[in-house]
Amino acid sequence: MSTPAHDAALLRGLTRPRARGPLTRRDALRAAGLSAAGLGLAACGVQGRTTAPPEKDAVAEYWTGKQQNGTLRFANWPLYIDKAGKRYPTLERFTRDTGIRVTYREAIQDNPSWFGKIQPQLAANQDIGYDLMVMTNGIHLGRAMALGYLVPLDHSRLPTFAANAGPRFKDPAYDPGNVYTVPWQSGITGIAYNPKYVDEEITRIADLWNPRYKGKVGMMVDTQDIANFALLSLGVDPEYATEADWRRAAARLQEQRDAGIVRKYYENDYVDALVRGDVWVCMAWSGDIFQQVAEGQDLRFTVPLEGGTIWTDNMCVPKTARNPVDALTFMDYVYRPPVATALAEYINYIPPVPATQDLIRKDAAGADGEDRESLKLLAGSPLIFPAAADLARLRTYQTLSGTSEKVFERIFQPVTQG
Repeated sequence: MSTPAHDAALLRGLTRPRARGPLTRRDALRAAGLSAAGLGLAACGVQGRTTAPPEKDAVAEYWTGKQQNGTLRFANWPLYIDKAGKRYPTLERFTRDTGIRVTYREAIQDNPSWFGKIQPQLAANQDIGYDLMVMTNGIHLGRAMALGYLVPLDHSRLPTFAANAGPRFKDPAYDPGNVYTVPWQSGITGIAYNPKYVDEEITRIADLWNPRYKGKVGMMVDTQDIANFALLSLGVDPEYATEADWRRAAARLQEQRDAGIVRKYYENDYVDALVRGDVWVCMAWSGDIFQQVAEGQDLRFTVPLEGGTIWTDNMCVPKTARNPVDALTFMDYVYRPPVATALAEYINYIPPVPATQDLIRKDAAGADGEDRESLKLLAGSPLIFPAAADLARLRTYQTLSGTSEKVFERIFQPVTQG
């Protein structure tokens, strides 16, 4: 279903932000002109590990003797934590409460390039410069777990996570028992289009194959992203797709490319192309589109009728971390409901702490004017706090490792890199 530009503000609760400029999340809500209009969700789940979790003795062996050092080096995605000017209120509060000083960098632009950057150092057992990082479930997170690049978490030091995380954020398929990860936020991938050039409502993945848009379609370069959309267009649930399904999906993607329909396979640069009109229809993260709408661009976002993709960004500790206890302390800290609420009110993703919904309502009751209205809409949005029935309609990445990952990449990489 397509969403008018003034409704796109609501979509950032299911998106990963890649915004440009100093606009804050709250200001963006105001600027976009909030509407309570709904969006029919049509995306889905997440996937799993392939290596056996470490024995309890291995967890104890790693953590025994480790102490807090008073320093944390945190790598995250752009605009993915609350910010006021050049300050980070949650990080400042964390320092006041724990004594741990944080060096924070917006170092991650996408999972493939991030993994490619840190993999040689981790393989050589060298410090990557960070004690905590955020990675999305999928091939690269699965690879990091399978290769032993992540520290198994000591859950005795995560009591706040245990007490406050929502059920769907515990024991995920991609990391059973949260052995290596705890969620940061969740979101979805859909389709965006520019109504200046598209005079019809885009509602289906099939529209990305429409010859009418030859040379004006943008697709993601990430193999799982494009594979999922091709599989969904064939009526196949990506999580349970077979190798035969992959080959059919790859053939469909190759047909799209050979027909000249795809202008480019994008990482994070598709938004500017969409605004300029270089592409008219494009796979998209709704947070990107929200930011453009908030800045006055007339764009539309849709979750396709065939389905979309839900993902979870996860906090994890690289094996070469110098300050793992400090990292674990922060991972637990953000599951305090007031802290999780501050993050949710700025980021507007699906938060992993359900209690945030009531706390946002309380903040709304104590606020005035536009603040009050934006918080009320935030608390009531099914995109920030989706119902179980909505979540059941979403689809996820397939768990890949070893041979299956190699076969998958061999099938789909030629599409984007050929």
